[in-house]
Amino acid sequence: MKLTVFGATGGIGQEIVKQALAAGHKVTAVVRDPARFTVTGRGLEVFAAQVTDAEALRPAVAGRDAVLSGLGARTRKDAGIAATLTRPVLRAMEAEGTRRLLVVSAGPLAPVPWRQPLVDRLILSVINAVLKDVYADLRVMEDDLARSATDWTSVRPPKLLNKPVTGTYRTVIGGNPLSGRTIARADVAHAMLKMIDDPATVGQGVGVAY
Repeated sequence: MKLTVFGATGGIGQEIVKQALAAGHKVTAVVRDPARFTVTGRGLEVFAAQVTDAEALRPAVAGRDAVLSGLGARTRKDAGIAATLTRPVLRAMEAEGTRRLLVVSAGPLAPVPWRQPLVDRLILSVINAVLKDVYADLRVMEDDLARSATDWTSVRPPKLLNKPVTGTYRTVIGGNPLSGRTIARADVAHAMLKMIDDPATVGQGVGVAY
């Protein structure tokens, strides 16, 4: 497949690029500063652009089978950038007729499972209070996705870890895995690549966790 990856210098974005190349896909990595991007490999194109410029992004998404995005806040100070940076991507994709889009969101945006243990509910309430601005931004982003012409999937992980890919995790369409508290960035990338061809995930938020 021909894939485009936004947020390619981030933890999940880099993993998407590496795993996609290893699987034999052709990958366009969109980065602001190519000097910060150290991934190499056959089938890789590094595309330098400001993600805020939808017109400049059109060549990066034209003719692609799917676009995968790791764009989003890395700290609380970055709250607001997920929606801001995803909108130009949506406009570029709609202009080029590129439909499949998978983005990284967050587990707390999903409904809380009715069987969720009390301790998990308490942990979630604290996290929601601390990161409320980040999650509000992600909700705006997901609303933008729902109004778009793309075949979108919002992948919602819990706490992210820097660990190797395992390929073993749980997914729940429209919810979260029960008591799923962590997942490696590498496995989020693995899940996103796996979902590209899964029609059941289109137009859905999908929880991923161990």
